[in-house]
Amino acid sequence: MEQKMKPAATRDGFGEEVVRLGKVNDKIVMVSADLEDATRAEYFKKEFPDRFFTVGIAEQDMVGTAAGLAMQGFTVFVNSFAVFMTNRAYDMLRMDVCYNNTNVKVICTHAGVTVGEDGASAQCLEDMALMRVLPNMRVICPMDTIEAAKATKAIADQKGPFYMRLSRNAIPVLTDDKTPFEIGKAIVMREGKDVTLIGCGLMVYESLQAAEILSKEGIQARVINMHTIKPIDKDMIIKCAKETGAIVTSEEHQTAGGLGSAVAEIVVQNSPVPMEMVAVKDVFGESGSPEQLLVKFGLKGANIAEAAKKVLKRK
Repeated sequence: MEQKMKPAATRDGFGEEVVRLGKVNDKIVMVSADLEDATRAEYFKKEFPDRFFTVGIAEQDMVGTAAGLAMQGFTVFVNSFAVFMTNRAYDMLRMDVCYNNTNVKVICTHAGVTVGEDGASAQCLEDMALMRVLPNMRVICPMDTIEAAKATKAIADQKGPFYMRLSRNAIPVLTDDKTPFEIGKAIVMREGKDVTLIGCGLMVYESLQAAEILSKEGIQARVINMHTIKPIDKDMIIKCAKETGAIVTSEEHQTAGGLGSAVAEIVVQNSPVPMEMVAVKDVFGESGSPEQLLVKFGLKGANIAEAAKKVLKRK
């Protein structure tokens, strides 16, 4: 698929869009824990300093403060690195945000192995599992910077908690302003009848690369952008299972509890077909360049293509 513009980090789409939203909605506020430059929340800070609150390096305080502001009628965005937010502030996310169903939007960057050289301590590979298990929390992982901007607007417009997972690394831009985006509705990026490749975030691009590899061997792969992990598009998954009879999921996340698990839950209850999951296999990340790490952990298009050929043998 042709790229629409030069690669960009999905965090940039968020940062630019939340400023646009702030100009038309003075109830939007931001709370940060000292990482606004890296998360791109600094764009909002510069434009609306009176609606921006920083609590220092205190993620738990940030989430509690955000919940309090939401209870006063504000739409509150909180931001940090995924590993800090979902691990350090989990109790506050569970009780203050989700139990009370507050209007807090949790925006996390630096997720997955493509954080790169920062290594295992900064590479959050379990965040989607942690977030999607929480009642009332919805989970979004946009595939490119344009989709990230659309997702930012969509979650601002809907009441209640959201978790959005964003990239530090620049990734290919494959959508444009006309590409549809609706929470809970997957997008067919490429048609195919033999196997379905379902990805989120960067892995949608890698799934398209896999489809190209497979096409040279006469295998027609359907590619799905599953940007919403919760609520997941049940109808699309069942349709693909029935029409192609085999599914491969891919994600920059642990195998357990993320996209693959969410898809498998739908498949096994509605239309059981063979599945393979391309993901990190129960290990921590390492330090290296994003590309080196994608190769090391088997998260490239070639790995997805091999998984597709493996699952086809089980049809």
